Amino acid sequence: MSSTYTPNLKIELMATGDQVNEWGDTTNSNLENGLEQAIVGRGVVEYTSDANKTITLTESNSSQDARNLFLYVDTDMSTTLTATRDLIVPTIEKTYVVHNDTTGSQSIRVKTTSGTGITIPNGKKAILYVDGTNVIEQLNYLTSMEIGTPLPIASGGTNATSASAARTSLGLAIGTDVQAYNAGLQDISGLAKTDGNFIVGDGSNWVAESGATVRTSLGLGSMAVQNSNAVSISAGTATLTSMSTVAATITGGTITGITDLAVADGGTGSSSLTLNSVLIGNGTSPLLAVAPSTAGNFLTSNGTVWASVAPTPTFASGTRMSFQQTAAPTGWTKDTTAAINDSILRLVTGSVTPSGGSVAFSTWNAQTATGGYTLQIADIPEHTHTYNAPGASPTGSNSMGGTNYQREYTSGSTGGGGAHSHSLTQGLKYYDFIIAAKD
Repeated sequence: MSSTYTPNLKIELMATGDQVNEWGDTTNSNLENGLEQAIVGRGVVEYTSDANKTITLTESNSSQDARNLFLYVDTDMSTTLTATRDLIVPTIEKTYVVHNDTTGSQSIRVKTTSGTGITIPNGKKAILYVDGTNVIEQLNYLTSMEIGTPLPIASGGTNATSASAARTSLGLAIGTDVQAYNAGLQDISGLAKTDGNFIVGDGSNWVAESGATVRTSLGLGSMAVQNSNAVSISAGTATLTSMSTVAATITGGTITGITDLAVADGGTGSSSLTLNSVLIGNGTSPLLAVAPSTAGNFLTSNGTVWASVAPTPTFASGTRMSFQQTAAPTGWTKDTTAAINDSILRLVTGSVTPSGGSVAFSTWNAQTATGGYTLQIADIPEHTHTYNAPGASPTGSNSMGGTNYQREYTSGSTGGGGAHSHSLTQGLKYYDFIIAAKD
C-alpha cells in the first residue's frame, strides 16, 4: 500500500506494514525535514527576476522552502525589483515569519493564489498566517506591550516617552502650539450661540447679552437702531440755517425747499430736465439737454456743439447692387424683372444697356450639341474630279496603227445632302446673385 501525506506540511504517512526495515529512514526524514523545518526551519527564497515568485509544497518529506517557519526573501546578484512583487505561498494552514531583504527598496506582498495577502515593506519582518484561503496577520490583539524605543509618529506613535515630550513631538505644546486651559475661555465656550448676541463681562464671568440689553448697558437711545439711510427725528423738523463741513454724504431720502444746486457744488444747475434728453456739459453753467428728436437720429458733433441729426445715407436711393442671397437686405428692393432672371453678367466700359440677347443662361449651358447644318457648294473649296477612259481615235476608230487613245471625262455627282452637328460640353460653373435697388 502506498504512503499518503498530510495536507499542510506534506509529512509522509506510511501505510500499515509498509516500508519494512526502511520505516526508520522515513521517520527520520519526517522529523528532520518536516517537523523541524515547520517549527524552527529557515528557508531562503530568492527572486531570480523582476517578477512575482511562487513557492510550492509537493508530496515529499524531503527539504522544501515552503515548509519552513522563517522565510528569508532576497534577490540574486543580477536582480533588482522595480515594483512591489508577489510572493505566492501554498494555500494551506500555516504560520510564516517573512523577512523582506530584497534589492531595490520595494515591498513584497505575501499571498495565496487567489487571496489579497499582506504587504511587507523593504527591510521589515512580519508574522503571518495562511488560513487556508488567504494570508493574514498572525496577531491582532495584545493585552500589553513594551517596546525599547519610542514608536515613531509615522508608525502611529508619539516618538516620545513622556506626555510633555509627546505633545511637543505632535506639535501640541501647551502655551506654544495650543492655548492652556483657562476658566474664562471655558465660560465663553459654553455661551449660547444665538444670532445677534454679544459677549460681555459681568464683573465675574463672561456672559452673552442680546443687542437690546447691550444698548441699555451702553446708554444708547432709539437712534442707535435706525437705518443710516432713513434717520427719523421724532421731535419735529430739523432746520439747518448754516452748516460748514469738509465732506457731507447724503444717501437716499428727499431734500426739498432748496434752490437749484449749482454745477460747481456737484449739481446740475437746473430744477427739471426734459425726459430722455442727453445731458451735455456746459462748464460751470447749467447742463445743456439735447432732445432725441426724430427716430433713427444720431448724436453728432460739428466740432463745437452736439446735436440730434438724421443720418446721411451711405447709398443714394435707386443705387443698384448685386447680392449673393435670395432676399434683398433691409432697405433694399429686389428687382424681379423677368428679363433679368437666368441671365449672365457682362462688364462694359461704355454706356450700360439694361439687357440683351434672348437665350437663357441655363438653356445655353445645357446644350450638348451644335445645331444641324447642311454644307452648301459655297462652303466647299473649288475643285474637280477627273478620270481617263479609252476613247475613239480622231477618225472614229478605237485604234490606229496599233495606238490606243485616252480621253478625259468629268464624274457625275452623288451624296445625301443632309445636315450634321458637333457635340458640346458646356456645364460652366456659376454662382447665383440678385439685383436690388436702394430704397
